[in-house]
Amino acid sequence: MTDVIDSGLADARVPAALASLLDAWLQRDGALAAIKDAASGRYEFANAALLRFLGREAEAVIGHTDAELFDAPVVGALRAADQSALLHGAPFSSEHRIERDGQRHDFSVLRIVDEQDGRRRIAALWIDLAPQRHQQTQLATALAQIEQLQKANESLRRELADQALRDPASGLYTRAHFEDQLRREVDLSTREHREFSIVFIELDPLADAVRAHGEAAHKRILEALGRLLRSGTRAMDASCRLDDRRFAVLLSGVGLATAHSRMESIRRQCASQIVVLDGQELTFTVSMGIASFPHTAHTREELLGACETAIAEARRRGGNHVTLAAIPFEPR
Repeated sequence: MTDVIDSGLADARVPAALASLLDAWLQRDGALAAIKDAASGRYEFANAALLRFLGREAEAVIGHTDAELFDAPVVGALRAADQSALLHGAPFSSEHRIERDGQRHDFSVLRIVDEQDGRRRIAALWIDLAPQRHQQTQLATALAQIEQLQKANESLRRELADQALRDPASGLYTRAHFEDQLRREVDLSTREHREFSIVFIELDPLADAVRAHGEAAHKRILEALGRLLRSGTRAMDASCRLDDRRFAVLLSGVGLATAHSRMESIRRQCASQIVVLDGQELTFTVSMGIASFPHTAHTREELLGACETAIAEARRRGGNHVTLAAIPFEPR
């Protein structure tokens, strides 16, 4: 490297210690360094890293041109970059891809043109981009993993928050959630003049054979009813457990006729549902009362009262029945 500095590429001789330090830095980073005569394109210097890359001894490189060392496509790209560096006069950077021994190498090459004693030389520093791009790939992978972890954490947070709002026995929402959803739906429907329905559902008295199994049978029936209500309603609806025997469903944007059709389907599914416990089949039925806003009631309290009246009528008819709340007559 000292010979290169002494060859006239700098205005003043660089101390040998500094030249050695520069050479050590190039070796540590594996940078390839070369100097060419601008007119002939022949190499006047190649450092050890470049010689190893080319797989040649110094005498097979010094005094030779790119055409003798590289394939034709590479030679054309190197020659074009050299010409651009000569035209710019300032340091010129370019990138080159070279296939060597079945491996692809990407280099960023910085060229500096020096002119002294009527001769121009091109000094080139080749930096292998593989480590940098490997780091970029690792960083991108790490960022993707962090993003996936954040999404997983957010999903878990929502799941835990949702579980806190659900009854563990039936998997339905709790009474507090139902009350909150009902308030929101009343406000929304009042502003946008849209209707919605609520349904009260109550387990009919269980048969003696079912009651004989005690709490285990009750729990199994709650699970079955919860599954039927979740599968029979939409994501925008709210199916809730109010107490030990009472359930409620809020059907957003649904009127009485549609609500009756949907609930009648669920009632039939309940009546035909077979729950197995200890090898025995358990059956159950439900009574339902439906009221809608604003057709059967104009306030939240009136709506709940109308729904209570409707489910009481369903029970009076012997259970396993869906009853609609009456629509009050309002004279003009």
